[in-house]
Amino acid sequence: MNALGGHHDKSNKPGTEGQIPHDSLSSQPLASGDDSQTLRFLLLGVSEDPALQPLVIGLFLSMYLVTVAGNLLIVLAILSDPHLHTPMYFFLSNLSLVDVCFTSTTVPKMLVNIQTQSKAISYAGCITQMFFFLLFAQLDNFLLAVMAYDRFVAICHPLHYMVIMNPQLCVQLVLVSWVISVLHALLQSLMVLWLSFCAPLEIHHCFCELNQVAHLACSDTFLNDMVIYFIPVLLAVGSLAGILCSYSKIISSIRAIPSAQGKCKAFSACASHLSVVSLFYCTGLGVYLTSVVTHNSHSPAMASVMYTVVTLMLNPFIYSLRNKDIKKALETTQGSIALELRKH
Repeated sequence: MNALGGHHDKSNKPGTEGQIPHDSLSSQPLASGDDSQTLRFLLLGVSEDPALQPLVIGLFLSMYLVTVAGNLLIVLAILSDPHLHTPMYFFLSNLSLVDVCFTSTTVPKMLVNIQTQSKAISYAGCITQMFFFLLFAQLDNFLLAVMAYDRFVAICHPLHYMVIMNPQLCVQLVLVSWVISVLHALLQSLMVLWLSFCAPLEIHHCFCELNQVAHLACSDTFLNDMVIYFIPVLLAVGSLAGILCSYSKIISSIRAIPSAQGKCKAFSACASHLSVVSLFYCTGLGVYLTSVVTHNSHSPAMASVMYTVVTLMLNPFIYSLRNKDIKKALETTQGSIALELRKH
């Protein structure tokens, strides 16, 4: 990758706010040639106030640990309870694992940067973080759509549920989600690799956000802009359309149930998933609109924090608090873990 020198011709203007003295070389023009080994970006999405940094570290570390522990407990509970070896919980275990990976692409690096008083991330590290962020974000999107289809079959075709949602189909749905997500993340990352960058390489986010990284380039980003905005919106709209279609048929089927108890039971079967879908798409839409509309550099960063940390932390609580099977399995799993700890 060639890093071209010269003045930045885009809207990112050099400034002293958020600059760190030992990283000042990043504000110098980059020489032409293969500079990808020394190229660094500065992540300016976290407060630099020294008094607030212990609070920020404690807050994000606690949320990260809760997210990882909560999702791994759900996976462990599903694996250890034979009654939960069903298509719905198979998809839920995959979603929980993806959520752990999703939050792990951004939070650990952010905590290390705060602790070491450094905002820098290498070129390779930035591209890698961007790839995995896009991969797991898209996987979340597809898995929620797959889970909506699973709820549709369970409620609208209960007698044929195990025949339709057979193990082969479940594995195929997850594999297709992985393949499309990997191809999407690979396409976006490769298009960034073609760009040439010049200083200052300042990203007003807690991580390497695709749109901001692309707009730090000295070269033309028109094609990147088209791909950045069109393909993710297309994939998100396609998944959301599938979810809405599934739930429209689910609602029609629930309305046709004669007893109030039957309606309540049918609705409770998809309440947790509907809550997670609403949280995921509302925060995702907030991040997208904030990055497009606002001119305040800190607003997109805060919106992204909500999307990548808070939302993923709430998912295990939503599924465990609203699902009796998960609650029972978690209690059994926690009891087994406590018993093993006493033995040692």
